[in-house]
Amino acid sequence: MTPSAVSKLVSRLEVRLGTRLLVRSTKGIELTAEGQSFYLRCLSIIEEVAAAEREATRSSVPQGRLRVSCNVPFGTHYLLPLIPKFLARYPKVQLDVALTDRVIDLMEEKTDVAIRTGVLADSGLISRKLGASELITVAAPSYVDTHGMPPTPRDLQDHHCLGFSFARHASAWAFVDRDGERLTVMPACRTCVHDGESMRLLALGGVGIARLALFHVAKDLRAGRLLRVLEEWSSREVEPVHAVFVGPGKMLAPRVRAFLDFLVDEVVLPVPDAGATLTALRNR
Repeated sequence: MTPSAVSKLVSRLEVRLGTRLLVRSTKGIELTAEGQSFYLRCLSIIEEVAAAEREATRSSVPQGRLRVSCNVPFGTHYLLPLIPKFLARYPKVQLDVALTDRVIDLMEEKTDVAIRTGVLADSGLISRKLGASELITVAAPSYVDTHGMPPTPRDLQDHHCLGFSFARHASAWAFVDRDGERLTVMPACRTCVHDGESMRLLALGGVGIARLALFHVAKDLRAGRLLRVLEEWSSREVEPVHAVFVGPGKMLAPRVRAFLDFLVDEVVLPVPDAGATLTALRNR
């Protein structure tokens, strides 16, 4: 800048502040007492801004508070068991985890990552797919002993079915008939719940027939606590699992990027039992 331009800017600053900052003397231009104080305070402010910028970008080491929202079934059976390993790997990260089947607004609730199952709505959020799991129909042995197995999907109308008390992307239960044609059934649900884990517990208690993701009930099936219902009519419909977040990946905080990478590496969803599937196909 030219000396005249600097002089004009200083004059404007002095007028705005209502005090003299610089004074000419035989030695040249010197700071007044007010000018010296103003200069030192401004240096301090500039250093604070620089420190804030350094803190935001100083390191690729994940650190700070990470807020995560997750639906109840996935959180209970997958996310919570993985947390000790994540915290051991990233000791400078503090986790704030909320389990809810409610679809939250990430910006409004200041959440870094949300894990969601099912088809994603067009929300403008960025996502990373963690896997997919078959949707299956199940019931407890005690329920089957009392009420029997429904022979066809349409016979579900005569059974106690479990439903959700909130709107879903697909409320109807999808099957495939013996000719390979897709058919859907909207069962009359006698009991409704607000989250998938509650539905699983009611199914285990013999209350009714439930439609849940395989990842949610795989252990129960292996242990015989639940049985597959209408497997020979299965449509092999799958439910994707995504981690969603705000903003482009290149702008993510290190703690968020580390958490997403960790989930992609660690989450392994079960696949349908090949033997059971072949048996079901032969019986059709």
